[in-house]
Amino acid sequence: MSIILGIESSCDETSASICIDGEILSNVIANQAIHHQYGGVVPELASRVHQQNIIPAVHQAIVQAKINKNHIDAVAFTRGPGLLGSLLIGTSFAKSFALANSIPLIEVNHMQAHILAHFIDHPKPTFPFLCLTVSGGHTQIVLVKDYFDMQIVGETLDDAAGEAFDKTAKILNLPYPGGPLIDQHAKTGDPKKYKFPEPQIPELNFSFSGLKTSILYFVRDQLKANPNFLIENMNDVCASVQARIVSILLNKLKKAADLYQIKDVAIAGGVSANSGLREGLIQLAAQKNWNVFIPKFEYCTDNAAMIAIAGYYKYLNKDFVGQDVAPLARMPF
Repeated sequence: MSIILGIESSCDETSASICIDGEILSNVIANQAIHHQYGGVVPELASRVHQQNIIPAVHQAIVQAKINKNHIDAVAFTRGPGLLGSLLIGTSFAKSFALANSIPLIEVNHMQAHILAHFIDHPKPTFPFLCLTVSGGHTQIVLVKDYFDMQIVGETLDDAAGEAFDKTAKILNLPYPGGPLIDQHAKTGDPKKYKFPEPQIPELNFSFSGLKTSILYFVRDQLKANPNFLIENMNDVCASVQARIVSILLNKLKKAADLYQIKDVAIAGGVSANSGLREGLIQLAAQKNWNVFIPKFEYCTDNAAMIAIAGYYKYLNKDFVGQDVAPLARMPF
């Protein structure tokens, strides 16, 4: 039996999870409401709140899993990428816990862990498969050949899709975090009401900076003509913006699946919780005869369960690191 403690602290969620022989028994996530008043994550505040949350989160994860901390065989932690101060808290705790209990230490790449979240529940994708990983900081199409043999075949050249959602929310005067609010408004809006441009980027890469600029100018011009434009048309604007972001993502994913002749297709990352993206992928999968894999909502956003499951597969390979390991804000994929 192998019992893995997973720790995630890359941004503003402090999370701890227990994995026993590949099965997740607990997944505790402590959110940070303090950032709402600032309209975004403040790195210094995030690291301070991680210090407050990490011990209670780990304790709760152990209690929920009904194990003793002395039974843990290894500690897996997010080494990067992410906010350096936040990563430092999780890394330091993991190193201390491992040292105190004389157990191995396992580093995990945050973006690889998002993909491996698909191996928490059934059904699981078969290798090779394509995974569209979409978050506030990353937008990538990854060819997954094995648990840790992954190749980025397409990525954003500037901004991430999640950032496009969040920046659009600011333009629309929606509170932080704005991405879920756009999704909420879009459910009762007309996605064809307003036309926003789709960037013509070569190969399998993305770009969202031009789209954000077009939305900014569109809203500015509409408000000049009608100061109540957003109040009267918020649902339609959100639906139209969401439809364009989703079409950009899925058109590239379709191109990648055709290029690599792959039928198993997955999504991962925070934006994979977006209902428009989920519905669009399901519809496309029906047309293309794909096997589609969409994680549960709790495994879409940052969580320690994905770190624990990644740690479990690394533990089987005895892929450990020493106490000299340090966090990496920009960690190579």
